[in-house]
Amino acid sequence: MMKNGSWNQKIFNAEDLNFLLTNRIPRIALTHLMGRLSQIKNPLFTRMAIGIWKIFTDLELEDTQNSDFKSVHECFIRQLKPGTRPINLSPEVLTSPCDGIVGEFGKIVDGQLFQAKGFPYTLRDLLGEEDLNHHWQNGTYVTIRITSAMYHRFHAPYAGEVKKMRYFSGDTWNVNPIALKRVEKLFCKNERALLQFDIDNGRHTVALIPVAAVLVASIKVHGLHPILSLNYQGPVETDCQLKFEKGQEMGWFQHGSTILIFAPPGFEMLNAWAVGDRVRMGQGLMKLPKNQDR
Repeated sequence: MMKNGSWNQKIFNAEDLNFLLTNRIPRIALTHLMGRLSQIKNPLFTRMAIGIWKIFTDLELEDTQNSDFKSVHECFIRQLKPGTRPINLSPEVLTSPCDGIVGEFGKIVDGQLFQAKGFPYTLRDLLGEEDLNHHWQNGTYVTIRITSAMYHRFHAPYAGEVKKMRYFSGDTWNVNPIALKRVEKLFCKNERALLQFDIDNGRHTVALIPVAAVLVASIKVHGLHPILSLNYQGPVETDCQLKFEKGQEMGWFQHGSTILIFAPPGFEMLNAWAVGDRVRMGQGLMKLPKNQDR
């Protein structure tokens, strides 16, 4: 039997190797390269690339609407068969905008929240010195990580309207748990977009923040042009009026990544969730504050 010290050394080395291979590399250059390769429309190359992808991940294609992919990019942004993600339509519930894994959640205490245990960051770190911060001070947050094998589109967690988008150009650190335990304020370093989403007839403002990562760095929001990527030149902030129904598709990542959800005070996580749980788009995530007029 292997001694505990040997097991710990093995785990340590495996995590070290993962971190080195996915972070101590020319991240931005490789992200640009992946973007080009993913667009190649060649049947042989596409089948080979997806075959290699399946070797290293549990690629989820059973719910895919169309599996005849012309490129790896089409596989990345695949759509689901209708009805495969039931939407919780209760007016008292904010739903998950995506498939993923619950990374962290809790209260935003005096503007501080956590990317991993012992690794805090603040709203100011993430969003800058913005007047918007007051919406979510002392509110509730949840982090949902989308792995490379998962469905990569994100949907409206409630009926409402995106009133403002702010784009933050940045790096492309990996966003897996190994990196989140090693790189301080990682989400604040990576490319990301803030979608200010007014819901419940304007009573509440929720933040949806897609965060890009290594080999990803490409965020599409329907109704906004062009695609937000490392090549995006601006504008940094855009006022808009993008209306979405609950469960309606809002956009996609070109690969796996992370979505941060911030809700104002009064919202509460549903009791069933724990860190590490798998969540599906459309499942209930938070409870809205009680409102007699709803």
